[in-house]
Amino acid sequence: MTGKQSLRKRFYPLLMKLTRLLGANSKVLQNKQHKTPRVAFASLSLVSNQGDIVPMSRFSGRKLLLVNTASDCGYTAQFEALQQLQDQFPELVVIGFPANDFKEQEKGSDADIAQFCKVNFGVTFMLAAKSSVVKGAQQNHIFQWLSDEQSNGWNNQQPEWNFSKYLVNEAGVLAYYFGPSVSPMSKDVLKAVK
Repeated sequence: MTGKQSLRKRFYPLLMKLTRLLGANSKVLQNKQHKTPRVAFASLSLVSNQGDIVPMSRFSGRKLLLVNTASDCGYTAQFEALQQLQDQFPELVVIGFPANDFKEQEKGSDADIAQFCKVNFGVTFMLAAKSSVVKGAQQNHIFQWLSDEQSNGWNNQQPEWNFSKYLVNEAGVLAYYFGPSVSPMSKDVLKAVK
């Protein structure tokens, strides 16, 4: 961990308090009308950080928390909370999607990112290959589905920043969007996961 990353980790609790106080990046959206997707989530796949194709149908019947991540962000300490959430709810599938979309905060290779996450935060949950998560021609197909109501049935919210979180339920329905400053161990996320 670089000195800058260590400093960010130390100031993470303050950042979370400040962003909650200001209401920044703390959006919570819920699929209250239980709208079903027009494109089946199980029809999608991702490329893992090891280069394997992973079909989402592999996770049918399980909840998934899909999070865009970055190693040099003020929210990077959320890796620890994401791992804690994964450990507390082994039936939940947490998948990190490293992306360099916000102020060049993920510059490493897939191998560098995996090593950083494991050594500094004990991450054992799945990491996808580095990709783009914001709308555009290069957008990761999973995030294209997550942020397009024509596909997922109701939500157009793309990631506001690193560590935006999307919860897909056991039936492959997008149930929630949680903004970056909503901790993975917050009461909102815990309630949704349970």
